[in-house]
Amino acid sequence: MPSPIDGIVLVDKPAGITSHDVVAGVRRALGRGVKVGHAGTLDPFATGLMIVLVGRGTRAQRFFMALGKSYDVVARLGWTSTTGDVEGEIAPGRLPSDPLSLPIGSLRQRPPAYSAVKIGGRRAYALARAGVEVEIPERTVVVSRFDLVARKGETARFVIECGSGTYVRSLIADLGDAYCTALRRTAIGSFRVEDADPDVIVPLGQGLSFLPSVTLDAEHARVAGFGVAVPSPNQPGRTPSHSEPLLGPVGSVVRLLDPDGDLIALAEPRDTEQGPVLKPIVGLRG
Repeated sequence: MPSPIDGIVLVDKPAGITSHDVVAGVRRALGRGVKVGHAGTLDPFATGLMIVLVGRGTRAQRFFMALGKSYDVVARLGWTSTTGDVEGEIAPGRLPSDPLSLPIGSLRQRPPAYSAVKIGGRRAYALARAGVEVEIPERTVVVSRFDLVARKGETARFVIECGSGTYVRSLIADLGDAYCTALRRTAIGSFRVEDADPDVIVPLGQGLSFLPSVTLDAEHARVAGFGVAVPSPNQPGRTPSHSEPLLGPVGSVVRLLDPDGDLIALAEPRDTEQGPVLKPIVGLRG
């Protein structure tokens, strides 16, 4: 692996290891002193794309975690699992009626008991394994695609595209009596599992290219690096250059670049008495 830099590593996680194992493997490869994190975990039985964050990439964790996810899922219908997957206690149930109900849009979902949700400071799966019954609050999730792509007897294969925080095991369990026998994450945002290479660190500026960018002049780039707000390209009387797209609504996030195209910070557009500004919220230089 090359010398440590700020960026992301795309890893195709195999079945049978934890997401922590994946992060630990990247950390060992980079050596001590390099900060390493992740942008979302996968269950041990699951495979597919993980984004591992390196160096200052850990500062942008929430933006990577907010990206939509795509999954290829195989389910066993007419059976139940205490964990919603192959690692639980399996029992026969009733075969869901045809056609299967495959809801999309904004849904209310209750995370499974065997999940990483924290209840009173402890992970739900730890409480469940200890025999403690917990009530996990429902949450709103967004599912944009839920397609049945193959069916043979009690085995069905689905393609699911969903927003951050969606539990695929719960989507499958909600079909009726069913559980996941295989789950593969095929994409996170525009990142594809086919592009995964644990020996390549994608530079942070490239990794965050899904966010719009604004190029600053030298002086504004300098002060933005210290967290100082700078005038927005949308400010009346200023015409953005071709490299400075008009910004979206207040609350969106943009990359701030210096005249050389290097990443300085992530910033939010804000309205002030002096006019619209870009306020750095994550420093990515120094």
